[in-house]
Amino acid sequence: MSKKSELSQFERDLLESVRQAKSGEYASVHTPEQIETRRRGRPVGSTKANAKVSINLRIDPDVLAALKATGRGWQTRMNDVLKEWLKAHSPA
Repeated sequence: MSKKSELSQFERDLLESVRQAKSGEYASVHTPEQIETRRRGRPVGSTKANAKVSINLRIDPDVLAALKATGRGWQTRMNDVLKEWLKAHSPA
């Protein structure tokens, strides 16, 4: 295939993609007005009702190393351990 025929095929494919987008087959074409009115950030309702709170916590380096050594999810496991401790030690 020559360079010209490849470019021609590319152009045909590109025009077909534009046609499909305009007809809504695979995507939608957004007008400048739609783009301007779009809000930045997370969509409404996409956050948890009981979201966790970010804090700064100072712990011993060996404790941190041991937690991180357990792999991904160590912060969640640490949270679970603290919850269990609270259940066992909270006045009821």
